[in-house]
Amino acid sequence: MTTRSLPLMSTLALAAALSLPMALPVVAQDVQTGNVIFFHPDGTGVNHWGAARMHIAGPDGELNWDQLPGIGVYTGHMANRLTGTSHGGATVHAYGVKVVADSFGLNGTEEITAASGETMSIAQEAMAAGKAVGLIQSGHIAEPGTAVFVASQPSRSEREPIAQQVIESGAQVIMAGGERYLLPEGQEGRHGMGERTDGVNLIERAGELGYTIVYTREELMAVDPAETDMLLGVFAHSHTFNDQEAERNIIDGVPTYWDHAPTIAEMTDVALRILSRDEDGFFAVIEEEGTDNIANNMNAAGTLEALARADEAVGVINDFLAANDDTLLVMAADSDAGGLQVVSGSLAREGGAVAASTNGGGRLFGQQGAFGDVFMSAPDSNGVSHPFAISFVGYNDVAGGILVRTAGLNSDMVEPLMDNTDVYGLMYQTLFGAEPMGLSQ
Repeated sequence: MTTRSLPLMSTLALAAALSLPMALPVVAQDVQTGNVIFFHPDGTGVNHWGAARMHIAGPDGELNWDQLPGIGVYTGHMANRLTGTSHGGATVHAYGVKVVADSFGLNGTEEITAASGETMSIAQEAMAAGKAVGLIQSGHIAEPGTAVFVASQPSRSEREPIAQQVIESGAQVIMAGGERYLLPEGQEGRHGMGERTDGVNLIERAGELGYTIVYTREELMAVDPAETDMLLGVFAHSHTFNDQEAERNIIDGVPTYWDHAPTIAEMTDVALRILSRDEDGFFAVIEEEGTDNIANNMNAAGTLEALARADEAVGVINDFLAANDDTLLVMAADSDAGGLQVVSGSLAREGGAVAASTNGGGRLFGQQGAFGDVFMSAPDSNGVSHPFAISFVGYNDVAGGILVRTAGLNSDMVEPLMDNTDVYGLMYQTLFGAEPMGLSQ
């Protein structure tokens, strides 16, 4: 991405101390500063959105995602591999530099100097500048798509210290699942037993820090955003969804998403109403994690539900942008979960079950899983609904066809080809009025 230079942040002392080369940005008059919403529907490629469009709006219809004006092809390789990882990709988005795939707020196990020249993530710089920060997540609280913006650990499996770093990060709004990582082992919570082995009660700690704490959709909807400065939502024992194969969920008698938990759209609406009250501006990181985890378990019906929820959140953000012209939306995934493909024709006949596999041997999935009933599209422009099935590459994250979408302030700055580091660059310029110096690792 060719970025436009803006006024300089103070990084001279740090650069000198580290003896690093520094390219000073120059003033550019044509870029406005404002708020940034980074929406990360994890694992979504173009084919995911194509399937969602057929299912929700019909093959001739439009999703909220389709209405975003800015578009660029996302390239997301890591420093040591072509395909992205959730934790490595999130680290690149948070710091603007290439890292190895197994990174969580570090470059492997080494401290990062961000593209700005600071040893902080973009969210931490936003808080240092007095801006409100929100971390909104449908997965558990230590999921990297949001947590890596305020937490750093040698391994993503270090969920207890990650959760503590999130709670103590200073973010004004935190919403997620993961109560298990917030309570001491053996302590009963609202959603289940705590599992922390260090005895720390992070729910109590959050109360001490001034958070209003809610646990269900009903409690969230009762919050008055005009009177709430700090909000912690703890909406599930682990994720707000069950990321198992469709057959396993049916056997266990559990839904794809827990009914008591708010949707990502509901969380987003409340969060934006709180964050937008800050006179110094805000930075919100929002992730629908189900689009990744559920697709990676080749749960076709669950994936379509997750995509519908993600698109509903896009609609909420679109409405916010319509009323707030000082805000940029940047939307991107970092990988393509499962390599989803839509299959129709003789392999998916209306009124019947999907065939066992494609002609090439790939497994097919319907509403109940393998051999399940076919899905039916919403009607096309002629009022006809079409049967289809879903095929996956496997239980993998692949490079896929991923797009960066933008709307609102500076959305025209998206380029036809967007590296994962460019996502950071676009957000950084809009938040701070400075082009990152591009220090490499």
